[in-house]
Amino acid sequence: MKVEELTAKILDNNPSMDSYQLAIAVATRTDELLNGATSKLNVLKNTKAADLALMEIAEGLVVVEGFVDIED
Repeated sequence: MKVEELTAKILDNNPSMDSYQLAIAVATRTDELLNGATSKLNVLKNTKAADLALMEIAEGLVVVEGFVDIED
């Protein structure tokens, strides 16, 4: 899936989040991955950390605190 499609998917699923907040979330997760965090996806080793972070957020494997809509 392309970066644009992943970004749209995340923003559609999280209406309280904007693209700037998403960028911060991706940067934070990227730092975690680069500092040794284990990926929650099985992907090729040559996948860039930022792409991997975006994929994890899009799949809902990484929760972005403060932007999760709680259903009653």
